[in-house]
Amino acid sequence: MSPLRRLSAALLAATVVASLAACATQPGSSGGGSAASDGTFPVTIEHAFGETVIETQPERVATVAWANHEVPLALGIVPVIQEKATWGDDDGDGILPWVEDRLDELGAEPPALYDPTDGIDFEAINDAAPDVILAAYSGLTREEYETLSKIAPVVAYPDLPWGTSVQDMIRLDAAALGLAAEGEDLIAQLDADVADALAATPALAGAKVLFSYLDPSDLSQIGFYTSHDTRPGFLASIGLPLPEVVEQESAGSEAFYVTISSEEADRFADVDVFVTYGDDAEAFIAQLQADPLLSQIPAIAEGRIAVLPNATPIAASANPSPLSIGWGVGEYFALLAAPLT
Repeated sequence: MSPLRRLSAALLAATVVASLAACATQPGSSGGGSAASDGTFPVTIEHAFGETVIETQPERVATVAWANHEVPLALGIVPVIQEKATWGDDDGDGILPWVEDRLDELGAEPPALYDPTDGIDFEAINDAAPDVILAAYSGLTREEYETLSKIAPVVAYPDLPWGTSVQDMIRLDAAALGLAAEGEDLIAQLDADVADALAATPALAGAKVLFSYLDPSDLSQIGFYTSHDTRPGFLASIGLPLPEVVEQESAGSEAFYVTISSEEADRFADVDVFVTYGDDAEAFIAQLQADPLLSQIPAIAEGRIAVLPNATPIAASANPSPLSIGWGVGEYFALLAAPLT
């Protein structure tokens, strides 16, 4: 997956997902009923491409896209195949450190990996013989969904590509596994981890954080993530207000990432912290402050810039996931808060 997707970048046994919160009911019910917690099957999951029926509790779980494999892992299930980590991997084994930690806790061997560089490896997934494919957080196209559905039932995203929250990813993927109650326990634990980390970084309280991607070779454009993306979406969900420019661009588009001309620098006047990615934070900040347009932005002029070390695990964890939150949310929040202290 490209840096923009990575940069751009933890259950209720349920049967019909009736909203973005992924509530579920038994097929044939009137809808809106209480969710089962006993792993009753079949289940029917509603998503952006229609609905998926899972007849029996899955035993062989495949996942595609970012972080879906972390849901079964967090619940004690090792997938038979998952996507190789191509960004943020610190040791070159294709598995991010928080996933390695969980595999060690389970005493399990890593699952088979497929390289997503050229897209989904349908042949490898088919060879793994899964009985469910989890993709609640993904950018699946309809064609990809239909191809995967010929292999096994697919759990797709509920609304927008790459727009599923961590909580909804857990609820959707866990519902398909018949482990919804365990998933709700996982969500509660992650919420507690986040609350503890936020309390430890009081400088972040009320801060307007802009999650950007600034290309040092071309500063004529300011790229940033909308509220549809999990990075600013996550920060908004814990009470941090969105900068005005993010609110405006999010309201006018379903895109997770947009760019505007640096000549519109005045639109970023209310940003408290500019977050971006880079290899040499000191040099990059100096470059931004020397730019005649970007230097007009108060947060940049005053050095309120948080640079996530490019292609590192902590940078990858900024796209929150079921296992990365417990692994590094405290360090992540401290990095965002540092320019404010």
